[in-house]
Amino acid sequence: MHIRRRQFLQQGTMAAAGTMLIPQFLQALGQPQVAAVPPGTKVLVVLQLSGGNDGLNTIIPVRNDIYYRSRPRIGIAKDKALALTDEVGIHPALTHFKQCYDQGEMAILNSVGYPNPDRSHFRSMDIWHSASPSNQYWNTGWLGRYLDAACNGTCAHATQALEIDDVLSLALKGDQQKGMAVQDPARLYSSSQNKLYRSLLATKAQQEEPTANYLYKTLGNAINNADYIFKASKASTSTATYPSTELGKSLKTIASLVFSDINTKVYYVSLGSFDTHTNQDNQQNRLFTELNGAVGAFVSDLKAQGRFDDVLLCTFSEFGRRVAQNGSGGTDHGTANNMFFVGGGLKRKGLLNDMPNLSTLENGDLIHQVDFKNVYATLLNQWLKADANAILGTPTQALDFI
Repeated sequence: MHIRRRQFLQQGTMAAAGTMLIPQFLQALGQPQVAAVPPGTKVLVVLQLSGGNDGLNTIIPVRNDIYYRSRPRIGIAKDKALALTDEVGIHPALTHFKQCYDQGEMAILNSVGYPNPDRSHFRSMDIWHSASPSNQYWNTGWLGRYLDAACNGTCAHATQALEIDDVLSLALKGDQQKGMAVQDPARLYSSSQNKLYRSLLATKAQQEEPTANYLYKTLGNAINNADYIFKASKASTSTATYPSTELGKSLKTIASLVFSDINTKVYYVSLGSFDTHTNQDNQQNRLFTELNGAVGAFVSDLKAQGRFDDVLLCTFSEFGRRVAQNGSGGTDHGTANNMFFVGGGLKRKGLLNDMPNLSTLENGDLIHQVDFKNVYATLLNQWLKADANAILGTPTQALDFI
């Protein structure tokens, strides 16, 4: 039975819209499944703190008078911060992060950023996602290019990445390969069982038009991917208790997939918004409470299943906030920020470098001391065993914390 392009688009607009975000991820229908990621293989979980988290109220310079003079209303008092050292504390809502720090399971990198910083949420996030210079616009992401390199034309299916969301971020889009966005494997599987999709596939034989062939192939891959991911998520479902928050559900999904036989090495998830221009105390505390509960459950789950040494959780935000508070009980867009690394495979732990210099600012903002591309190089070279310079397109200097 033949079906023309117009008929396909009329009958399958919903199907196409639901699958175009789902690239070729696994095998075509009927082919053997790809190799799993066995215990011992390293897995990266990237946690994006969207909106520009305030790093100075996250890792707090509790003995720095400039900090308290700059933030008379929102500065976190030393007796409320959770002590990491005599000079440094962590936000009081991050109790599990404090525990990880005390147990040697967390590293903190301060003053991370890039030259000529941009204070626009969208532009700065694009720079972090693509790893481009701040004066260039790239349409691929650093993890997408990692996927391109992992295959490089020599394998049927690249080592893949999953974003726990409904929309795929630029970070996971490569030239040839892309990650896959899936909020809920069960919901994706249920959607893929739609009778319309199945009936469309039944008409796919001997199509004459390349466009229709491409759409059919995309639809077939989407249905197959949904089935594979759903079965993997159920194969080793985490039985641990997680908070009933969005991040808690997302990290439980990731844990279940890590414990399964799926071939995914990179997971990506977001929490936000940390755009705290007003009422920062309450907003940041609420988000940190969600972050703390979800990450605490995730760490405990990985340990219980013997996978904590295999998984590295990395956090970032597109920029930090200004040093001085504003007139609305908040902070405005800034520049450099801190990053967390949580896992059992760290070679260096604790505070990896000095706290930000509050005495020397640039237009009221922190001056970055570590280029985030060197952090990416570390994750690519040391954790994912990839060629960072080729992927990032520039010479980089890997760090030594993993």
